[in-house]
Amino acid sequence: MLGRRQIITRASGAAAAAGTAALAAPAIAQERIEWTMVTPWPRNAPGVGVNAQRVADRITEMSDGRLTVTLYAGGELVPPFEAFDAVQQGNADVLHASPYYWVGKSTTFHPFAGVPFGLNAVELPSWLYYGGGQELWEEAYAPFGLRPFYAGSSGVQAAGWFRREITSLDDLQGLKIRIAGLGGEVMTRLGAAVTLIPPGEIFAAMQSGAVDAAEWVGPWNDLAFGLHEVADYYYLPAFHEPGPGLEVSVNEARFQELPGDLQAIVRYAASSVANETLADFTYHNIVSLDPLVEEHGVEVRTLPDDVVDALGRVTMEVLDEEAARDDLSGRIYQSYRPFVAQAARYADRMERASLSQRARVLGG
Repeated sequence: MLGRRQIITRASGAAAAAGTAALAAPAIAQERIEWTMVTPWPRNAPGVGVNAQRVADRITEMSDGRLTVTLYAGGELVPPFEAFDAVQQGNADVLHASPYYWVGKSTTFHPFAGVPFGLNAVELPSWLYYGGGQELWEEAYAPFGLRPFYAGSSGVQAAGWFRREITSLDDLQGLKIRIAGLGGEVMTRLGAAVTLIPPGEIFAAMQSGAVDAAEWVGPWNDLAFGLHEVADYYYLPAFHEPGPGLEVSVNEARFQELPGDLQAIVRYAASSVANETLADFTYHNIVSLDPLVEEHGVEVRTLPDDVVDALGRVTMEVLDEEAARDDLSGRIYQSYRPFVAQAARYADRMERASLSQRARVLGG
């Protein structure tokens, strides 16, 4: 029977031998995969461009370079509104954007970006993660060969910048406005002339008079883009984007080629940046609004009640029509709209009441 010292000596010898064998064995080369990311955003645009880069960097870092993602901003590799096509066709691997840019492919995409008077930036991911929204989103993107992941939100956006005040519904007649998503359809039905131009072209379009009004994001982005220099009236909040969703969407075939751990890294990199994105927008929007008002003399307005009422009425008509388009649309809205109603009741009792109490204590 071996004594304790002999056991330790033999174990140490075995470990040393194993270590020598490991050192002598040739290193197994790790496969290095390179992906291309495309976006509609200008490079390093506040919030959107910055967080697109964060996703690319995070995937690269979390994978220790096994999956390297190189970002191309809008227009650098493909035109801004062709990012979806590039990933679908395999000319790029992944995109960072918002689903409402691709609704020409399918109007089923709208709820995953957001709809007028719909879910906010906290409610939307709760529906996606726990209310069945993610599965419906994947079903909507599957025919196009893409796998979507939620990548955060700007929070409630601004209704936009206007050259003249909106005092009644009559002021929408013939108004040339840049606006995205289903909000554009609603405005069209109320008489506006709607266009959607890439983010990097908004300032020039406003400056030249090609549009009379434009919505972009919120105080942080709008200040950075200089929109206060080309319009006097700033309308808050947006009726059409209470919490628009951002996406990281991947070519499905490329995603399936990844080993399981790299698939998980892509999924969780998007999820981690989603949280950071909302925090990023929230902080910088808060600290950007006062300078717009106090330093640049911007006139902040809210849409008149009769305009909001009309926007709401037409929105409900549009959503009814969207839900009736086909089976998938029906199932998406059967999931989405009841949750909006529940969320509204909850917010009335919680968020609205909490904000009212805070305003009372802070004095306004």
